Amino acid sequence: MTTAPPRQDSPSPVPDGVRLEHRATLARSVRLLSAFRHERSKPEYFYDLMARDAIAQLGSYTDLVGATVIDVGTGSGFFARALTAAGARCTGIDHDLAELTAHNAAGPNAFVASALALPFRTGSADVCFSSNVLEHVPSPWRMADEMVRVTRPGGTVFLSFTNWLSPWGGHETSPWHYLGGDRAARRYERRNGRPPKNLHGRNLHPVSVSAALRWARGRDDVNVLDAVPRYHPRWAGGIVRVPGLREFATWNLVLILRKKGS
Repeated sequence: MTTAPPRQDSPSPVPDGVRLEHRATLARSVRLLSAFRHERSKPEYFYDLMARDAIAQLGSYTDLVGATVIDVGTGSGFFARALTAAGARCTGIDHDLAELTAHNAAGPNAFVASALALPFRTGSADVCFSSNVLEHVPSPWRMADEMVRVTRPGGTVFLSFTNWLSPWGGHETSPWHYLGGDRAARRYERRNGRPPKNLHGRNLHPVSVSAALRWARGRDDVNVLDAVPRYHPRWAGGIVRVPGLREFATWNLVLILRKKGS
């Protein structure tokens, strides 16, 4: 079992005790949502932008300088690199070696492991972070439970996912997933000559905003600091409080949790 990631040299970390600035403005929302059209053609640009924004958002809740961070579903390491640049000591896991090396060599302190059984001791991390992975595991709340388990008392959990009924819930098969995930996949294959990367029921699973809120609020070992639409301006955050509407209008939910002390 791993206790903590080894210390890394951090490129230009922010000064000790300084929280990263994150402004959830309309201009920022337009910039992020516009970037989605570059996800396949310019993945480095797209994921670097998303990573820097997510780490600034996380950094508005907790000091990352010197923090031990676990990146669950690290993929090619864009978020891990942004965490390291913010001064954190980060390690990442992914279930697929091909994902770790999709854009370049696997980053330092990245290895293959399951998000459903994180290979870390209980309470070993200051922060447990995951971006857009929850909808890709067959037991999402088991993964979420594991993230809370490995976080120390007083530590922070950042959990973000794309909810199924959002316009992007079917990922590359959207918006045809509204007619059914299997039908959307068949349509994608007919039009593109290959199946989609994200197959409904195999590596893409319906997850709802309501289920996420029930899970978080049902735990007695965490406080919910925030539950907001990830890409929306701050003033639009109230849609998460509206049942029904939130499933379609949230697009992507971010849960920020603080683990309670023992």
